[in-house]
Amino acid sequence: MERLYPFKFKKVFKEKVWGGRGFEKSFEMTLPTEDSYGESWEVSSRKNEMSVIENGRLEGKTLEELFSDYKGNFVGEKVYHKYGGKFPLLIKYLDINDRLSVQVHPNDEYALRVEGEFGKSESWYIMEASSDAKLIMGFKEGMTKKLFMEKTKNKNFNDLFNIISIKKGDFINVTPGLVHASLEGSILICEVQQNSDITYRIYDFDRLIDGELRELHLDKAMEVIDYETIPQINTDQNRKNVEVNGGTKQEIIRGKYFNIDKFLLEKKFEDTNRDSFMIYSILEGEGNLNCDGVAYSIKKGETWYIPPKLNIEIEGELEILKTFM
Repeated sequence: MERLYPFKFKKVFKEKVWGGRGFEKSFEMTLPTEDSYGESWEVSSRKNEMSVIENGRLEGKTLEELFSDYKGNFVGEKVYHKYGGKFPLLIKYLDINDRLSVQVHPNDEYALRVEGEFGKSESWYIMEASSDAKLIMGFKEGMTKKLFMEKTKNKNFNDLFNIISIKKGDFINVTPGLVHASLEGSILICEVQQNSDITYRIYDFDRLIDGELRELHLDKAMEVIDYETIPQINTDQNRKNVEVNGGTKQEIIRGKYFNIDKFLLEKKFEDTNRDSFMIYSILEGEGNLNCDGVAYSIKKGETWYIPPKLNIEIEGELEILKTFM
């Protein structure tokens, strides 16, 4: 089997009513039109948002084709045997400039039974946030299913939700069942999630799209909502910095579906992962990613997919979010 190399995928931009031009301003991305964009799908094997390689000898191949052709050599043998024919993750950047609808995601058990695919556990790393940025994360204490059903029946969504202020560097684990939304301010997010696009919309602030209210999914939402969990914000200040070759590492999460570390690099850094693919989300800076004698230029806003068993050397002053299984 031929040896693979670091991949960069073409971005798949999604127009959103709550989006903006932040990708252009902060990441120097070239947006397709003058419209508002809310999502950049960075690593995806979804049919309508399929990632396509834009570098090297396999340019033009899709992520799905790579997964099918190279199997364990593409994702790692353990990962391949666990997930079979489905790539396990989805990585996005979000540019939020208006209220994101109040929503909830199902767990695997419910989603597989009702929707025929995996549930959606996700995490949000806050790349940038305005001083007034606020999110809805869970309910205020004392909420019950009965009370919430009464409130929604009367379209009374006031004074229900737990509201948190956020800042750059914060990390929030958005588990299945957790009601969440954006409320105020402008926010750029790196989102890591299961390979699922199931979202149940609970309330959209009576917003009109082309003169009509957006569809809600209250019946299904009621079956999956967790009324008690309030997530803890994992801040830049409360994470432990561990010295590594070339800089420091922060262990952000070790989870059932994915693991995430943050690296602050100032010198040459060597990285190898024998058992799983790695995904580098470049949060800040620029430099080079060296592999098998080839240097790849990397910079803020880019995402790089590293197949297993590659020896990686990174040079430059960089802030990198590393996702692996």
